[in-house]
Parts: sequence; structure tokens; C-alpha cells
Amino acid sequence: MGQDCQRGLGSVAAKIHTLSERGGIPLTALVSAANTNDHLLLEQLVDSVTPVKGPVGRPRRRPGKLHADKGYDYRTCRAALRRRGITARIARKGVESPTRLGRHRCVIERCLEWVTRFRRLARRYERKAEHFASFARLACAVICYRRTTKLTLLPSNNPK
Repeated sequence: MGQDCQRGLGSVAAKIHTLSERGGIPLTALVSAANTNDHLLLEQLVDSVTPVKGPVGRPRRRPGKLHADKGYDYRTCRAALRRRGITARIARKGVESPTRLGRHRCVIERCLEWVTRFRRLARRYERKAEHFASFARLACAVICYRRTTKLTLLPSNNPK
């Protein structure tokens, strides 16, 4: 995530990796060079999720299952998820058609579209990767806040 972003055509190219929940609300975001394979950041992405406090009990740290596209179809990815107790729902190369993953893929595509609506993320203006990553995380926080106020999940919005 550091200064290893790819430079080309006078600008720095970066890729945003996002992990979202089932409704499309982004839980975490990481930034890497544009030429980095997705599967190399899967463990770091899953580990960067902060605990989500539920109504009762210990805060949930990791998801129960993780849907991913064929870019994550590697033994190392499946083993890393298995070590963390997460069920891997990853499309296999050459076995499954891409249409089966469509209903789960549209959720993350919608999440990425929400993130790139922020002008500073659609086109990269920052020179430092840390600043760009910070704006990506800030965009995720703003999206979460807007969704919770829209769904009236905040205690201040619930009329009694």
C-alpha cells in the first residue's frame, strides 16, 4: 500500500480494493499499484476489517463467508480464508460460468461506484499513496454514515 504505485503517462496509477458487506456498504478499503494482482492483498484486506458491534456479545471481527471473483482463485487465498474460519465462495477458473456470480458481484460493483463518486478518488490528485488511501477510507466512512442515516439505524434518528 506504500509508495509502490505504478507511474505512467505523467500520473500515478492506483487500484482501490474494497471489502463490503452484503448490502454494499464498504467495510474497508486498501490502495495498491494498478499492476498488482488482487489475490496478493486478500489477507491484508480481510485482516483490516474493524470489529462490528452487535446488540449482544463479542463484536464480530470477520464475515462468515466471502464471495470473490476468479481473480482470487488461488490455493493461498482459499487456505488463508480457511485459517480464519471464513467459508470461501470463489468462482473457479474454467469450471464455473461468470453469470452465477452476478448477483453477488453487482453488490461490490455498486460499492465501488459509490466510492468513485467522490471526485478525489475518481481521478487521483495526491502524490502520496497514504493520502489517497486516507481519502478512500474517508469515502467509505461517509458512505456508511449516509446509509445508516437513510436507513434510520442511528439512535438519534429513531423517533420514539
